[in-house]
Amino acid sequence: MHKLKSINLQVYIMFIAIVMIMTFFSLATDGAYLSARNISNLLRQTSITGILAIGMVFIIISAEIDLSVGSLMGLLGGFAAITNVWWHWPLPLTILITLILGLVLGAWNGWWVAYQKVPSFIVTLAGMLAFRGILIGLTHGTTVSPISSDMTSIGQGYLPDSLGMFLATLILFCFIVWGRYQRKARQKLNLPVQPVTKETLTYVTVTILILGAIYLLNSYRGVPFPVLVLASLTIIGTFLARKTAFGRHVYAIGGNIEAARLSGISVEKVKLTIFALNGFLVAIAGLILSARLGAGAPSAGQNAELDAIAACVIGGASLAGGIGTIYGVVIGAFIIALLDNGMSMLDVPTFWQYIVKGGILLLAVWLDTISKKKM
Repeated sequence: MHKLKSINLQVYIMFIAIVMIMTFFSLATDGAYLSARNISNLLRQTSITGILAIGMVFIIISAEIDLSVGSLMGLLGGFAAITNVWWHWPLPLTILITLILGLVLGAWNGWWVAYQKVPSFIVTLAGMLAFRGILIGLTHGTTVSPISSDMTSIGQGYLPDSLGMFLATLILFCFIVWGRYQRKARQKLNLPVQPVTKETLTYVTVTILILGAIYLLNSYRGVPFPVLVLASLTIIGTFLARKTAFGRHVYAIGGNIEAARLSGISVEKVKLTIFALNGFLVAIAGLILSARLGAGAPSAGQNAELDAIAACVIGGASLAGGIGTIYGVVIGAFIIALLDNGMSMLDVPTFWQYIVKGGILLLAVWLDTISKKKM
């Protein structure tokens, strides 16, 4: 119960931070920050970091780390650009092979960590350097462009207004029905449940936020396709983490690896699966990145791993393992995007942007450390 309260407190703090950040930048930009066009750009920025953070949080929950995701995203995005521009592959084949490569390269990292017992920090640091080197070699150090319009639509396309509103309504309906089902199931087992008024307020708040966001996006050009991908992966990732044996095993390994091993969990297989899953998600992010840029670049994805880790920490994941939520890290990715977008609109020098983000990351880790001492 104490753990649940601390998670709820973390969510409240993040929402307060979002309101404060949006209010500050809105006033500083005379309202331009909250325009429909900028909100659309914000959510597109969030999508790539959010997808990386979903994969990263499983690794962090298992008490590991992956420093290679930025370079791997650049490599896979660059590979997709090469197959599209130089080799003229059909788009479905490009997507399929890129996703398979992501899965294989993620599993490669996982094999070294799980079965060869090499620390994940070293394995993924090596991967960060090697993947960047391979990308520069494949592209010959040049930008690969222009990407076809079909592929570009992956990163720059929008859903029709009616379809966006329909999908949002369907998601809300499923969310409420699932919530009611969960409540009844907990009541049957005599487990504690939230008061009806608090639960209803949650449903109303979520409904207003989602439908309001869809209405605002539709007033510009519609829901960006990458945002739909992020929303889908958030739902799938949440289900995987909370409602499957695999998810419970990940938390168990991060909480106490020896206890997990003694309870019969195949630690090596789970860790290999976590890294393979992360590679698959990095491939999705790489496709979206190249499609959004309209090109594959040798510098693509630099420092993306830092944003993903920062999103996880800000979103409540503990670097010690065993703690973290999917929706938390997506909110963390949104906060990172809010800061990046706002500081860019104000023409804040790049060095200050790095300093601010570094300070926020340090503050988030410090708060996490303080909360553990109190527990």
